[in-house]
Amino acid sequence: MQPMRWTAEQVAALAPDAASLPAARKLQGRWQGAGWSGSALWGLCRGSGSTPYRTIVDLGGPAYKCSCPSRKFPCKHALSLLLNWADGAVDECELADFAAEWIVTRAERAAKPAAARTPKAATAEQRRARVAAGLEDLDVWLCDQVRTGLAQADRSFGAFEAVAARMVDAQAPGVASALRQLPRNVIVREDWPALLLREYGRLHLLVAAHRRLDGLAPALAASARTHLGYPTTVDSVRNEPAVRDRWMVLGRRITEDERLYTRRAWLRGRGTGRWAVIVDHCFGSPGFPTDLPAPGLMIEAGLHFYPGAAALRALWGERHGAPEPFTTIPDTPVPGTGARGDEAATNPRDLETLAESCCDTTETETYGAPLSHGGRRRATTAHEAGGGTAGDPVPGRSAGGSGTIAAALAEHARALGADPWLRGWPMLLREVVPVAGENGWCVAESDGTALPLARTAEQPWQLLGLSGGRPVTVIGEWTPDGLVPIAAFTAGDIVDVGIEAVGGSAAASSDELTSVALLGTARRSPDPARLPAPVATPAARLTGDPALILLETAALLDAFDRGGVAPGTAELPEPAADDDRPALPKPAATRLARLLTERSPFLPEWFEAAAPHDHRAPDALCSLLLEQARSQVALRDPLLRLAGERGRWLARHNLQWRNLVRADTGDDVWTHGRPAERRAWLAALRARDPEAARRILAEGWRTEPGPVRAELLAVIGDGLTTADEPLLESALDDSRADARRLAADLLARLPDSEFARRMEERAARWLTLSDARLLARLPRTLDDADRRDGIADRPAATAYRLDGAPDSAAEWLRRVVAATPLRHWETLLHTPDAAVRTRMPDEMLGPMFAGWADAALAQRDTRWAATLFDVLTATPTLGADLELRRELFALLPLDHRVRYLRQLDSSWLAEFELLVRAVPRPWPVPLAEHLVRLLLDRERLAAARPGAPGLSPASYRTLFRTAAVHFPVAVTGTVAAVAHRCADPSWQHAFDQLAHDLTQRTTMLEELQ
Repeated sequence: MQPMRWTAEQVAALAPDAASLPAARKLQGRWQGAGWSGSALWGLCRGSGSTPYRTIVDLGGPAYKCSCPSRKFPCKHALSLLLNWADGAVDECELADFAAEWIVTRAERAAKPAAARTPKAATAEQRRARVAAGLEDLDVWLCDQVRTGLAQADRSFGAFEAVAARMVDAQAPGVASALRQLPRNVIVREDWPALLLREYGRLHLLVAAHRRLDGLAPALAASARTHLGYPTTVDSVRNEPAVRDRWMVLGRRITEDERLYTRRAWLRGRGTGRWAVIVDHCFGSPGFPTDLPAPGLMIEAGLHFYPGAAALRALWGERHGAPEPFTTIPDTPVPGTGARGDEAATNPRDLETLAESCCDTTETETYGAPLSHGGRRRATTAHEAGGGTAGDPVPGRSAGGSGTIAAALAEHARALGADPWLRGWPMLLREVVPVAGENGWCVAESDGTALPLARTAEQPWQLLGLSGGRPVTVIGEWTPDGLVPIAAFTAGDIVDVGIEAVGGSAAASSDELTSVALLGTARRSPDPARLPAPVATPAARLTGDPALILLETAALLDAFDRGGVAPGTAELPEPAADDDRPALPKPAATRLARLLTERSPFLPEWFEAAAPHDHRAPDALCSLLLEQARSQVALRDPLLRLAGERGRWLARHNLQWRNLVRADTGDDVWTHGRPAERRAWLAALRARDPEAARRILAEGWRTEPGPVRAELLAVIGDGLTTADEPLLESALDDSRADARRLAADLLARLPDSEFARRMEERAARWLTLSDARLLARLPRTLDDADRRDGIADRPAATAYRLDGAPDSAAEWLRRVVAATPLRHWETLLHTPDAAVRTRMPDEMLGPMFAGWADAALAQRDTRWAATLFDVLTATPTLGADLELRRELFALLPLDHRVRYLRQLDSSWLAEFELLVRAVPRPWPVPLAEHLVRLLLDRERLAAARPGAPGLSPASYRTLFRTAAVHFPVAVTGTVAAVAHRCADPSWQHAFDQLAHDLTQRTTMLEELQ
């Protein structure tokens, strides 16, 4: 039975890093003997050596084996094989011997029972003693910090690192990790005093919990041990009862900290509504286990949850079936089994209960454990007073399954009541609208109830574009800094919108406690009366060391602030207008996103192929399209067209994109628009009504700002006719040199203009034919008429030199010849062939031939272009630059160009590379096949002369890249066949890569059909 075919997106999700997937795609054309049978997939991939790599994939794991030396899992070969299988390019066949051997060995190994691991009691007790000693030192340090005052305390990285190192020595890595995060926040956040106090209170709460670990409820004790950093063995987790459900993968995120990669995946039970988080770690590279389904898939399986009061992290248990997609997230009504959402951990009655537990100032017992601390009288913590009891033994369940902000906050409050050290809790918010406000981002319900988003490294424009002002389902993680978006669910698809959180709004805190912490309890004690009433009452009953009272009051206040969050309000934006165009097919949209991200050279062809279909982009792509339109000017119009109404709506909300949106009203744009808008509007009018464009520019010419005049005049260059001559003649008198020069260049393209007549007269005066010899009689100085016609006294730049100094006279000569109609030279010198054979002084050759070439290009004369190209090619001493030759070549008829290029042999590859850019895409098949033959000649020479300089494919990499973009896809088979004939592995790889690129272009074009 064939396993469920994966999609390319699912395969991409397995890539260990960003570089692996592009590398894998390059190998898709290099497979031999590939096949699949049952859950086994295998193949042989040609590499740089003589022996192909053996690659095997167990689709049931999945698991991978490859003979390549890569240390990534999966390697690029496994990914490439999976991509081919996902594309349907691998056939079912009998299991290969090398694959069968590994599959059987893997099955036998999996069948062996794992040896049970039982930790030694003595070792565990020794660790606990070390942790206890380290935490006592930490508690002393925390008290010293707030006793002395945060303002005077050492907040450097070194100070925190010293304490963190002590926690590492004490085997409390969870505490060490928390301490190492603090100096970063001190630097980047203005509210660092409140944040430090909050974290110090949290750490003190952990110290207090560890003192009475044996007396805590088992679930709460497990949570404390986890936050401290005690290890939890996989075996002990798997001993927990499995929760079987169809688990939907709603989001995934990979982070890196000092080469430690962490992957978190958020799952939600389709039947139970319970949350679960799968966490994997990998050091050095993100080679995570590959058994995690991609977001948007669900699998029926049992999950074993780590012990804890708010159990969230889990391990995979037994799986039942293969992953399958889901298109809905059910509203699972699972009633809570404990406190209701409006009676969460911060209920005033709960805090009253905490206060009653703190009345004994000599010794108070909670869960049967004394609170004494080294002979010092100490305050009772919120946790110790009973706040750690969970209202709901399974906080991961939804209280009502409604997906509202109120229900999500209530669920978070119950989880926080169960685990007061909780840093984040997943949320599923249905029917919310992202809002970009002046005071930050939020998501809001239809009645304006809103939750703030945490501050992120990049603003969530993708999420806003996905919504378009309409409700979507947002999956996120609620943290003290706000909601961190992870994914969005819309139209039956999960869209990854996760971005790195870097903080949030100012930490919720009491000015009273923060002021005391800054000054130090040695100078001032906190006044509970200034605290919120639910916190003030229990805080007033705390007795003992003022520093301890401050820390424990801060812990109480933190629990109140985080568990009692009240939603804000926001004004919803007007939704985007509907776009009735057909949506871009999903495979094409996926490819477009990749092409844009990689700045692929195939993008122009993609847009040309997509233009007739007039698709609209998926909403999730609009932000990427706008960002690319901002930087890729050549593709701006098709990018904006693809973004459509949703893109226009999104651009109006972003200052950096707002300039991209063009107004539709004519007069308003011309009179009040920005320069770019006015140029675009004039260009559109020029294409639609040339006379109107010319008239409106002429009417306001004198009032236009100087820097803008030349830009607007350049628009007239499209569709230039003699009717434009009066405007251009007036521009010759402009005060700006750039406008005058542009007007002269445009007039030179009108051979019947008055300007052309003046140039003919000037050429007749300056250049005469005497005894079949062309002579120049240039004036010593220019007159006003010369200057008006664009001949400058001192050219800004000139390639001509006389005795080492710039030769202005030579530049004058070139300028006059370039602006003179070619008919003048045919009258004087007869045909183009006769003209180029005319004798003249050596110092005239360069300016004359360059001027003729400029004239041929300006006047689009193919006869002169052909003659001049031949002469300049045969006579390099004339000094014509390469670009000028290429432009002349581009003016020749296409069959002439192809015929010339096909006459070149492999020794002229440099010439071929220069001139072939003048052939439009796609090249004719005979031309492409000729280039393949030339390159194959080079390969044979390289095989005969190993190591010879200039014979490696690297010397022709630009030509290979050009071929990948311009070859017709019909020659893909020819290129693949040539790759098999190559004896040199590096040349074989180059041809394989070219064949792969052509295959990708073929698929790209098919996706748009």
